[in-house]
Amino acid sequence: MIGLVTDSNAQLPVELAERYGVEVVPLTVTIDGESFLEGVDLDADAFYRRFEGGRRPEVSTSQPSPGAFARAFRALADRGTDHILSVHIGSAVSGTVNSARLGAESAPVPVRVVDTGTVSFGVACCVWEAGEALAAGASLEEAARVAEQVGAGVGTVFTVGALDLARAGGRLAAPAPPWGDPTPAEPVPVLTMAGGEMKVVGRAPDLDGAVEAMAASVLAAGPSLRVGVGVADAAGAALSTALEQRLAGAPAVKEVVRYRIGPSVGAHTGPGTAGAFFYRSRSYPSPFYPSR
Repeated sequence: MIGLVTDSNAQLPVELAERYGVEVVPLTVTIDGESFLEGVDLDADAFYRRFEGGRRPEVSTSQPSPGAFARAFRALADRGTDHILSVHIGSAVSGTVNSARLGAESAPVPVRVVDTGTVSFGVACCVWEAGEALAAGASLEEAARVAEQVGAGVGTVFTVGALDLARAGGRLAAPAPPWGDPTPAEPVPVLTMAGGEMKVVGRAPDLDGAVEAMAASVLAAGPSLRVGVGVADAAGAALSTALEQRLAGAPAVKEVVRYRIGPSVGAHTGPGTAGAFFYRSRSYPSPFYPSR
């Protein structure tokens, strides 16, 4: 039996974690000097409450320790797993992969660590497709290659409600867009991620236009798409709901799941964020054979 592990930056929803039996190792999120384990003693709702009233708390994140990974690997082994695939946020933006590799040195079973080269729900997309491959009978190395391929090709498009926070965190590529933070009278910047940085790919006249621009970007990658639609808090709910409705019935879309944009991502994007990650899924006839 091959077990799956990821880190909490993947923003993996319970639906997918339960479907594939994924063990999630939490990152540490520090807010105004107080540290929490993401998804354990700090959830998305509690995190975004720290921003109420226009506050801007001081937030930082850090990777799980090697010991945290060693405990997760041992827990899976104790449940009968004889190999483990550990899929993580890209090493260019986090030390999580290195911690997983160090933790694997003391694991009681072989562990294959995957550096996805991506972030947030992009990591979950890699786990999602690796889970599909394993369910079809893939070996450990075959599933690892599937995860790596998805990481190399996963797409994202989103809007943020706090461009100043994105700039301050160094994730929004310079130069900053001339229109500043969006208001009802200003264009809405539509963003993507490339090389660990947020980049502006367009601007829409209003939220309806942003939904159409994002949906067009997703659907251009089809067919057979798996899509995660994410939302930070209530401020982004209308946009995320409209985007989900726009994509769910599209012929090119195979499946849509919803996820929350939690603390380790929200630390860089803030409240009001909404958008989607997407990738082209494979077909796996039995016995396992990856489509090209």
